[in-house]
Amino acid sequence: MSATGAYAAAVLRRRLLMLAPLGVAVAGGAAFWTMLNRMQVGKFDPHDIGNPMLGKPIPDFDLPGVGSLAGFSSADLRAAAARQPVVLNFFASYCIPCAEEAEMLDALKQQGVQIWGIAWEDDPAKTADFLSRYGNPFTRVASDRRGTTFINFGLYGVPESFVIGSTGHIAWHLAGPISPEIAEKGLLPALRRASS
Repeated sequence: MSATGAYAAAVLRRRLLMLAPLGVAVAGGAAFWTMLNRMQVGKFDPHDIGNPMLGKPIPDFDLPGVGSLAGFSSADLRAAAARQPVVLNFFASYCIPCAEEAEMLDALKQQGVQIWGIAWEDDPAKTADFLSRYGNPFTRVASDRRGTTFINFGLYGVPESFVIGSTGHIAWHLAGPISPEIAEKGLLPALRRASS
């Protein structure tokens, strides 16, 4: 390559590097505009973080119970969901939002919603104390001490909840606590869709 060609290539690289921040700013602006637009029409959900397992079959697992409560496996969960959609809730005793959503989970249980729980990386004695203190809305409770099942479900933290449909596929996901509004507008409609 000649000196003139090398100089032209260097100038081109510099110009591209100078344009990179502009490209990032344009992409960020487009994302922000999309978010504002979705907020304006009521379609923005800050909890919708796009779990990669949505629409896929639940991963295989077999977890022990907590204290005298029986654990469960993915086969148990699929069998239960074949009869009635199941809400699968990941929680932990040290999780403040988990304690905050406990009352809502109990209200859903009173409405006939089947809720199964998995305690994530929690000491079983502390999990049992948590359930004693805040109530146990779960049909079954399992302990994921090593966190493998948590990872296989593609979770980010606790609480997170899923609706498992009759085919054993994940029909709905929420990262964060279930509030009355989320239950009414998201969870309960997802349960109805999953049962049809």
